[in-house]
Amino acid sequence: MRQISDWLPTTRKEVELRGWDALDVILISGDAYVDHPAFGHAVVGRLLESAGLRVAIVPQPNWRDDLRDFTKLGRPRLFFGISSGCMDPMVNHYTAAKRRRSTDAYTPGGQAGFRPDYAASVYCRILKQLYPDVPVVLGGIEGSLRRVTHYDYWSDQLKPSILVDSGADLLVYGMGEQALRALVRLLAKGVPFSSLKTIPQTAFLQAESQALPKNKNWQTLRLASHEACLADKKTFARNFKYIEQESNKGKRDNRRSLDESTFPFAKQFAKRLVQQVGDQIVVINPPFQTMSEAEIDGAFDLPYTRLPHPKYIKRGPIPAFETVKFSVNLHRGCFGGCSFCTISAHQGKMIASRSKASIMKEIEQVTHMPGFKGYISDLGGPSANMYKMKGKDQSICDNCVSPSCIHPSVCYNLDTDHAPLIDIYKSAAAHPKVKKAFVASGVRYDLLVAKNAQEEKDKHYEEYTRQLVTQHVSGRLKVAPEHTSDAVLKVMRKPSFRLFKEFQQKFEQWCQKAGLAQQLIPYFISSHPGSGLEDMAELACQTKELGFQLEQVQDFTPTPMTVATVMYYSGYHPYSLEPVSTPRTAQAKRDQNRFFFWYKKENRAWIRRTLERLHKSALADALLGKTPAGKQVKPRAQRKAGRFLG
Repeated sequence: MRQISDWLPTTRKEVELRGWDALDVILISGDAYVDHPAFGHAVVGRLLESAGLRVAIVPQPNWRDDLRDFTKLGRPRLFFGISSGCMDPMVNHYTAAKRRRSTDAYTPGGQAGFRPDYAASVYCRILKQLYPDVPVVLGGIEGSLRRVTHYDYWSDQLKPSILVDSGADLLVYGMGEQALRALVRLLAKGVPFSSLKTIPQTAFLQAESQALPKNKNWQTLRLASHEACLADKKTFARNFKYIEQESNKGKRDNRRSLDESTFPFAKQFAKRLVQQVGDQIVVINPPFQTMSEAEIDGAFDLPYTRLPHPKYIKRGPIPAFETVKFSVNLHRGCFGGCSFCTISAHQGKMIASRSKASIMKEIEQVTHMPGFKGYISDLGGPSANMYKMKGKDQSICDNCVSPSCIHPSVCYNLDTDHAPLIDIYKSAAAHPKVKKAFVASGVRYDLLVAKNAQEEKDKHYEEYTRQLVTQHVSGRLKVAPEHTSDAVLKVMRKPSFRLFKEFQQKFEQWCQKAGLAQQLIPYFISSHPGSGLEDMAELACQTKELGFQLEQVQDFTPTPMTVATVMYYSGYHPYSLEPVSTPRTAQAKRDQNRFFFWYKKENRAWIRRTLERLHKSALADALLGKTPAGKQVKPRAQRKAGRFLG
């Protein structure tokens, strides 16, 4: 039976039970404490614990009372660590229409109201007020994606780096294990916190007049200032190109000499970025190299209980935990580079894959969890089928600046062999305590449609599809075409809808052969930059033709650190600097969304009028049928598809 001491302490009593009279690090989290590798505060806490530190967590502190939650554990010896949680709190709190959500998946009972808006900044400012001399290290997705000048959709403002608003002493961006290990090693050697200025994957503020910290291995790229971005939207758009490229370069561990005469590809190394904000500058050090197999195994092999803290037993289940408690994450990162997605900005473009031994070890742990009935809910990752994929010639990847490895087409240097993933699936399914191991993460179907029969055989596409469809789908398989228009898909950095149609045929063929009544669930987005009403009408027509009746769909939500958000705010594509039209008003967004629901009686007349006004009567006839005046045609029963409302 588990003891309370199996979890990291959250109260003074739990600290004393361990025989500790003081703490080295106190973590503050906007999420409830779940000691599971899918929750960032648990990973950070266990990692610091493994380094020999005394660590405690204060989950979801009350920021509206006398602030006792921030003082109850006293003053840490080294630093406070801050994260607002696994989601940006503004995405957590508000829908795309800026309506307040009534639930919070990261709180017991799904209750809302247990974290503030812009939580990371709120927590940091409170701690700097209470303990002005104690360093504050900011991490997590909110801090990571707001590290430079960014557009904030919810306030409709261009905001400076979160370091300016929060007052944090150091920002760790991305998946922070490597940076935190380096930080702890330097502190253990007696290096003052104020001197920790050259750790990769960290950022900090300093006076503009102050010389940059010396690192002979780094080149520095000066971005346009925050004030210049405020003054000119095109300047803001241009900035993002460099931010994205430097964040995703394959080669990050720079050589000793950056003399191009001795190393011609020196320009391709990730650079240190600096951006002026008033009389200060934000300094963003280059990221670490993608985690090795041993490093990522080390993060997942830490001694998690894999359960919420017992303090929540009477408050109800934590929905986000219920979703992932019997799942296993195989890898991190995504080389898709989708315009609307933040995964590569936070986890990186390159794939960091776990070893089979580590994965099977976790599967064994899952089988011993309370309530396990033999079903692994997901063997996945950011994209389900990118496990073990990387460049055939790493030197080519090291010097590549493309934001995507699969758009506009799959890179010739990318090894897309699915054999290692098939092996994981079969081994998981063969575990004596596992009845079924499902794949719930979205599948990249463009990695499964071959150019020719030889490629399909060599990369095991058909074998993977068969294994997936016949053994690992729990009734529905999620894929994300996102749109049908080639012009919009180009802006999205997504493949042609033709590939979705080809994969749909393969999916249905394997279902038919196996006698399985399973559904393919395509995700779509409305109101994305570059998408017009005519594009949405085409989407409705094509999905209707394929037999899909869309029920739940996603309206584009601008979030910091994405290409699409830059286009939404500025009106320009950051790479071409060409204008991109974008639905911005609430009415324009509602109009686009209505095309998803063409089959609803209340939308049909409006759709016909709109398309006739656009001189697209043929589209109206294709979607609604040629209808005599005053008569409505009922849509035929169709299979359902949805977009998860995140």
